Amino acid sequence: MIPLRLPMAVKIPLVVTVFMAAVAVFVSERVLTRFQEAQTKHLGDLAAIYLDGLASSLVDPVVREDVWEAFDIVDRARQTHAGLKLTETVVALADGRVLASSDPRVHPSLSPLPPSFLTQRAMAPTIVVRDDDARAVARRDLSSGGTVVGSVHASFDIAPLMAERRTVLLSLIVTNAALTFVLALAAWLVVRRMMRPTQVLASHLETSMQGQVEPIPDAFLAKAPVEFRRLFEAFNRMAEAAREREALSRQLVEEERLASLGRLASGMAHEINNPLGGLFNAIDTLKAHGERGDVRRRTIDLIERGLKGIRDVVRTTLVTYRADRDVHSLKRADIDDLRLLVEPEARRKRLTLRWVNEGYDELAMPPSVVRQVLLNLLLNACRASPEGSQVAFKAHVEGQCFVATIEDMGPGLPSAARNALTDPGNRPLPGSGGGLGLWMVHRLIKEVGGTVAALPRIPAGTIVRVTIPLKDEEGTANVA
Repeated sequence: MIPLRLPMAVKIPLVVTVFMAAVAVFVSERVLTRFQEAQTKHLGDLAAIYLDGLASSLVDPVVREDVWEAFDIVDRARQTHAGLKLTETVVALADGRVLASSDPRVHPSLSPLPPSFLTQRAMAPTIVVRDDDARAVARRDLSSGGTVVGSVHASFDIAPLMAERRTVLLSLIVTNAALTFVLALAAWLVVRRMMRPTQVLASHLETSMQGQVEPIPDAFLAKAPVEFRRLFEAFNRMAEAAREREALSRQLVEEERLASLGRLASGMAHEINNPLGGLFNAIDTLKAHGERGDVRRRTIDLIERGLKGIRDVVRTTLVTYRADRDVHSLKRADIDDLRLLVEPEARRKRLTLRWVNEGYDELAMPPSVVRQVLLNLLLNACRASPEGSQVAFKAHVEGQCFVATIEDMGPGLPSAARNALTDPGNRPLPGSGGGLGLWMVHRLIKEVGGTVAALPRIPAGTIVRVTIPLKDEEGTANVA
């Protein structure tokens, strides 16, 4: 079961609500208890006054068992104490028989005393409250010469008292509920205001995860409390450093691209210079023997082949190093053109270049980035391989991914270079020998959502595997 995680703006008002509810229950219980005790004491005092007054007048009639005089005394006392809400008054003999009552039809003379009245003797007035039937009963024994000769009983209607208790309880519930709601709302508003700087900071952090880090505006800095203002200023310094690092990274990418182009300059000059020498020889031949038809045809054919070779070299170089991000289609010929750029380096070190590029015609991915990544890895493989050895390249489609593998027979990648290629958090410094170009390769692969892995090759060398996902289903429409 996943635990419920509530925000701080909800937790604190909820705690305040629970605390106030607990306090309200405790206070209400104490208030009602004290109120009930006060009502019972007040009712007991009134009952004692009533019963004591009756006792002083009823002793002689009880001793004589004079029913009419006892009834007259009870009737006159009821009229005098009408505010007590008396329901019944019964005068009983010592043997428990009724002598007289306020309602002779219900309790006739000489009938047994009903069990609803108190049976335990009490020389002082005793009252018992019975909430279940909304009545209270009281008893006062009658004595003459130290001998109990009878007792007087009274029953009171306490429905108005219970109604008053319910009114007090309802008032307490409404008051406590309103107070709890007000305090919870105040707590929510206060916490929300206190958490607003945190929400601003969290929003900027979430935005930074999706793109460029934006600093917190000065308007929030001016309104923020001192503690959060220091936090905001620290975040802005971090955001500025991140933006500077991003700008530096873009600059390093561009410099690495240009540096790679410079490394190829000598090879390209050789590739262009060879056909140029042949072209000049062909021109000299035309000058000397241009009148002969067979010489003209052979010479023109030689000039055409030389110009095509120069065109292919120039076109391939321009396509590889042109930062054209509007093109979203990689053709198989785009990868095959890389072979022309790598061959001068391979010939210089007498390397055998095994080339496999198959299984697709056109893929939905940026060709400029992919070509730059693969060219950098191929040139690194050529530089790492000893003279007379072999470099292998294979490109194909696996499922919904474009996969390229480069193998060399060199001594293997140093740990710093391996980290630069595979660990995004390890940024080498220029000139540190930590593989700045390989770090740029990793950055470019990450830009298109791909991954790169470097594995040791048995018995010697390194295998670099680049995997780039296709953008959509259309990207595999032309897979062979």
